[in-house]
Amino acid sequence: MDETETQKSWRGDARVLGEVGAVLLGQSLPQVEVRLPRRLAEQAVAAWERDDGQGPLDPEASEETARRLLAGTLALIGLSITERGRWEGDEVVVEIDPAFIGSAVNAADRLPSN
Repeated sequence: MDETETQKSWRGDARVLGEVGAVLLGQSLPQVEVRLPRRLAEQAVAAWERDDGQGPLDPEASEETARRLLAGTLALIGLSITERGRWEGDEVVVEIDPAFIGSAVNAADRLPSN
């Protein structure tokens, strides 16, 4: 199937966004303070504490790879909470890497609509 001109533009835009991301990864970006509900914070900590085993990964499709990377980001948020989170009632306040925020927002786009 041939790409439309619009699809070609989007593919190019995605490549440029990746290049922007590569530049940003090379910079020291400030941590961002966020507040998360206790329920979600506890689930992030549980993801960090979970032992998913070691050794080589089973073959996976690109969708499975994407889910694994998102799960890893959740675990890293859990690590951030464990190391420097401050519990305030039903929330946790924690400084996290802005890349984690970007991943979480992108994951939100994939949530089913109610």
